[in-house]
Amino acid sequence: MTAPPAAPPRAPAPDARFPQAFSRRAILRAAAATAPLAALGGCAGDDDDAVTFFFQARPEEARARLRIIEEFERRRPDIRIRTIMSGPDPLQQMLTYCAGGKCPDVLMSWELLYAGLAERGVLVDLREFLDRDPGYAAALRADGYAPLRETFAWRGGQYALPEQWSGVFLYYNRKLFAEAGIEPPGRWADAWTFAEFLAAATALTRRDGDGRTERWGFADAWVPYFSAACFGMNNGAEWFSPPVRPERTNLGDPRFAAGLQFYADLAVRHRVAPGVGDRQSVSAQDLFRSGRAAMLLGGHWLFSEFTGRDDLDFDVTVLPVGPHGGPGAITDVGSTGLAIATASPRREKAWEFVKFATGPEGQALIAESGLFVPVLRSAMGAPGFAAAHPGIRNLEVFTGGPAASRQLAVTPLWGKVESLLERGCNRVLRGAATADSLAGRTAADIDELLRAAT
Repeated sequence: MTAPPAAPPRAPAPDARFPQAFSRRAILRAAAATAPLAALGGCAGDDDDAVTFFFQARPEEARARLRIIEEFERRRPDIRIRTIMSGPDPLQQMLTYCAGGKCPDVLMSWELLYAGLAERGVLVDLREFLDRDPGYAAALRADGYAPLRETFAWRGGQYALPEQWSGVFLYYNRKLFAEAGIEPPGRWADAWTFAEFLAAATALTRRDGDGRTERWGFADAWVPYFSAACFGMNNGAEWFSPPVRPERTNLGDPRFAAGLQFYADLAVRHRVAPGVGDRQSVSAQDLFRSGRAAMLLGGHWLFSEFTGRDDLDFDVTVLPVGPHGGPGAITDVGSTGLAIATASPRREKAWEFVKFATGPEGQALIAESGLFVPVLRSAMGAPGFAAAHPGIRNLEVFTGGPAASRQLAVTPLWGKVESLLERGCNRVLRGAATADSLAGRTAADIDELLRAAT
């Protein structure tokens, strides 16, 4: 969700993307409410020389981050870390801190939000540190994933390093799929088609004699128009071009519009997914958890809600690909990163912590936690990651996710762009308009905003 955005995110789980489950989505739309932890062990003290670390997390995620902090302090007893928990609107909170001269040293950064901070000069260009250690920089680059790293590259600088991946995929009920004789793909390279996905969702939807839906074939635990965008992207068109510092939206591209319409029709036309009204009474997570939805679109932020339940046998699979997409499926980047404040008087110490948390040692701890997907191949392939996901047969959906990720949009104008998107896309998702209609005023207004920023 952690997410996005809305998200994604988003983002980081979510806003609509994370109604209850925290993740990038709620972060992205600043709709999730998190109760700040009063203290994280001994890290929340008043040491004036401590490196301050601003982040957002659910309680169990905060405990996993505490483990990373504790291990760092064990290895570097000369550097102390003091945590600052975010409220529901991290961007505004960071701006407030920094405007008041109290900017935290290390800042969690979200793919859809960090550009505004970088543009304002709030964040350090991390090349200041990477260029001093070319060997480490080269090793990190080789061990990481270009789509995640490039998400945090702004105007030629590197303003954050990725620390966890939370792109979206599909959870599925293994028992229901087996009963229907359906075997979904286990890798992003082996994607199923829109037609195959719709056939599966139709076969898995069940209604009673009065036509009331007892079980949905598909449900969505993310922000619906973000999910719809992923379907558009899987039909061969980017949502924005280029995704980083975009100059235009591709809402008017017939391929993108067809993918978005396919997603909308799952509820509006085919009735294999809950409509807007249905989603008001019960969460998508609860539908899946109780066996009343056979598939669920979401991210890894939901994994801990489902694992260990005797009444739910689940696995994961990839998004479907439209007739103009592929050959493999893609997803959103869904990554958070760690950045350093320009105003930090402890930049060198802050860098040591960022280097640890985003490097092999910290990522190994991330992998073992089972709460996050790491961003380094070495951590992804380590025994600890597989051990943290018992019962998952299609582990390549996680391990192959970062390489299959694509950015949604990275722009300091995201807040304004999102308002226009939400208004236009939600009409399509309610069945009040077709996706083709977004090529008119909605796309023109967004393009005008983007042109003014370039």
